[in-house]
Amino acid sequence: MRIGQDVCDGRVLEDWIDVNAHMNVAYYVLAFDHGVDALWRTFGIDEDYIRDHRQSTFAVEAHVTYQREMNLHDPYVITTQVLAYDAKRIHQFQRMYHAERDYLAATCEWMNLHVDLSDRKVSPWPDDVRAAIARFAKGQQDTNMPGEAGRRMTVREPLFAVGGY
Repeated sequence: MRIGQDVCDGRVLEDWIDVNAHMNVAYYVLAFDHGVDALWRTFGIDEDYIRDHRQSTFAVEAHVTYQREMNLHDPYVITTQVLAYDAKRIHQFQRMYHAERDYLAATCEWMNLHVDLSDRKVSPWPDDVRAAIARFAKGQQDTNMPGEAGRRMTVREPLFAVGGY
């Protein structure tokens, strides 16, 4: 069962395959970024919005987990779950599912800021955009926090670790 709302889909392209004969890590991020762009469009943040308002969003942090391989021509669906938002930022969580076999292939957690491009500073969401975010998130209040969200990378039993690890 998929968690989150579908925001985009696609297929693994030939250029996305690496020397290990599976989808390269960089292209997971690209696919997730296409999902972010699709989500923004549902909020009214598109090329016209950016040009007319001189406002956009910047990603300030992302964390990707790789769960299962994706291979050449595999179809995928990206879903999004809004974890939190405030007047200027949104914390969202995406999942990539194999569209035919329905397995979870990867996840991506993002923190994005709304930015005024004139002075390149964080600025509040316009009322209509914030309302669109609220509508999108409304049906998600009863969902659980994803296990991968906010996770810290560690080596369980390191042979070497820097101080304070």
